[in-house]
Amino acid sequence: MEQKTKVSAQDGKQELVITREFDLPLELLFQAYIDPEIVEQWMGTKVLTLESKRHGSYQFETTDPKGNKHRFNGVIHDCVVNKKITRTFEMENTPFPVQLEFLEFEKLTDDTSKLTMQIVYKSVADRDQMLKLPFAQGINMAHNRIQEIVSKLK
Repeated sequence: MEQKTKVSAQDGKQELVITREFDLPLELLFQAYIDPEIVEQWMGTKVLTLESKRHGSYQFETTDPKGNKHRFNGVIHDCVVNKKITRTFEMENTPFPVQLEFLEFEKLTDDTSKLTMQIVYKSVADRDQMLKLPFAQGINMAHNRIQEIVSKLK
């Protein structure tokens, strides 16, 4: 089955570009990224903090099948409603350095929208290491869950 979320990685660049079109109005897609209750549902994580504003921050916690807790966090540098979120992302207690994420939200029609994510890593090696993980599969699963969960809010 073809994955709807596309992950593009150019050789020699330290970034990924991720795109996905959703059968969701722009406002609902954006809400899926700023509403703690919706984030918890599609990410399967606990939202400890989510301040979707300029100079805000977030911290999420997830528990693996063995009961170990994992946290990830970041700073929200900019948040323009229904347009963009610029933030950092850090997985605590891992060897991965902080990454910079640019999320852009675009209205296609009244009922469809597009998300473009540009993720910048500290180095090409860090980006390539991330791609060795089931990253593309995971982001597809997450975006499928956004589509499924937020469709019910229409």
